[in-house]
Amino acid sequence: MLDLFDPRFPQAKLHAHFRLITAHPDYAKVKPVIQNWATGLLDRRGESQKFIKEFQSTFNSSMWELYLNRALIDLGCGVDFSKSAPDFFIRGPRNYEFNIEAVVSDQPATAKQRNTVNEQDFRRRGALKLAGKIRDKLDLYRGSYGKKHPYSSMSHVRGRPFLIAIAPFDSDLSLSQNNELINMVLFGMAPPVLEGPDLGKQNKITSLLKPSGAPVEMGIFTNDTFKEISAVFFSTVGTFGKAVVESKMDRLVRATRYRLIDKDKVEPSSKLWQVGTHRFQLTTLNYLVTQRREGGNQIGGADVIIQHSSFYRETHLDGLQVYFNPYAEVPFDPKFAWPPEVALNYYYVESGEHIQAHPDGALVSRQVFDLTPYSVRFLLETNGFFR
Repeated sequence: MLDLFDPRFPQAKLHAHFRLITAHPDYAKVKPVIQNWATGLLDRRGESQKFIKEFQSTFNSSMWELYLNRALIDLGCGVDFSKSAPDFFIRGPRNYEFNIEAVVSDQPATAKQRNTVNEQDFRRRGALKLAGKIRDKLDLYRGSYGKKHPYSSMSHVRGRPFLIAIAPFDSDLSLSQNNELINMVLFGMAPPVLEGPDLGKQNKITSLLKPSGAPVEMGIFTNDTFKEISAVFFSTVGTFGKAVVESKMDRLVRATRYRLIDKDKVEPSSKLWQVGTHRFQLTTLNYLVTQRREGGNQIGGADVIIQHSSFYRETHLDGLQVYFNPYAEVPFDPKFAWPPEVALNYYYVESGEHIQAHPDGALVSRQVFDLTPYSVRFLLETNGFFR
């Protein structure tokens, strides 16, 4: 297999993340993990050299394709790389065939991160970028603007589900957004209310305004305007951080996992399911914050985990979310066998309701930190261990 990490450019033209991986001895464990993700992907005729150069110079979009390639293997799928487009022509279990086009909402190479962040502005800009990238890929499918050889004209695409796999890399905060912005773009759901009598309530949102004042539709899966897209793959954790935690190099990990249980399954003496917010130090460099609230016959909430990487466990598919388009011309097979850690999202047309079929323990977000006293203190302070 071709070596992803054999530099093809002068140092000045290499992406900062690539330079870090190749120059810092700590990342020696990470390189074989990422190289393994490329299994089969670098066999595409005439494309492998181009892919390696993009990985070394722009990084994020290639990392997302590498993540997806490994994820498809873990889903029990094979990829036919004899097809040059879309990015993945897939044959799944029972010879089920579908296509995926991958894209990221990236930031320009010259972009500067803002020192102060307006949360509302961050959400608006992030949602607009996600919506714009999905629209761009739909245009490729349709052949808009006179594009020759649109995806819809290809024999291996016609009559099969067409999916878009998208990840946000447009801001340093992108990886902390969980699924709020993609919920807005696809199902028109505003972020939930976090406190007060309307706790958990989500309002509907139909559009956002560009800086020019032009409206951009939100809730694109709540009508048939994007009917060519069967489903969307989304993750904020299919990133370089995923390779770091899979490599088990020395790092601190902060992760949030969704939790849900039926009340009748909770032991009366259970401290981990007591309602409210509670903090535990389990061992050295192993902390847990439990957030619980009651709802009907269930208790739900989240676990916030702060751990040394030696304690932390995460599968490659952890954090992958799938959104199904109820108006799809070619619906994705509802009998597809999804592994238990994959979170599924549906929109019920009759009720206008977003149904989140998220398993207990589903990964919501994850960040990786250097193993320093400063990082330990920062994580404990920001998660309420110091008052």
